[in-house]
Amino acid sequence: MSMGHTDIMQRPFVHPAIDDIALESILYALADPVRLAIMLKLTSGGCPMNCSTAAPEKLPKSTQSHHYKVLREAGLIRSERRGTEVVNTLRCHELDAKFPGVVASILKAAAAQMNREAKKGCEPESV
Repeated sequence: MSMGHTDIMQRPFVHPAIDDIALESILYALADPVRLAIMLKLTSGGCPMNCSTAAPEKLPKSTQSHHYKVLREAGLIRSERRGTEVVNTLRCHELDAKFPGVVASILKAAAAQMNREAKKGCEPESV
């Protein structure tokens, strides 16, 4: 049985066990605005999303891959291959059991900040 080219190149995703997840890794991953935006998009999506749907527009695939890897290794998301796509789901319930309220609070604060910035951008300039 011969393996196709894509079978050889696809490495399995590494997801840390909940006991191995460090708070510092979560904070580091969420300190980046792009990764924070991805997390907010996944939160608002309500279901697994493929990588290109959750990532900011015009972000190169290699950069997307890097950000998803950081989020995955921090324990924030779980990635799964489905055919040619990779779909991501949040691990908030698992994380909330270990670090109660931490991820939810960060995401809520980030969403509120984004809303304030969006409103500020819509206000007419004073003369």
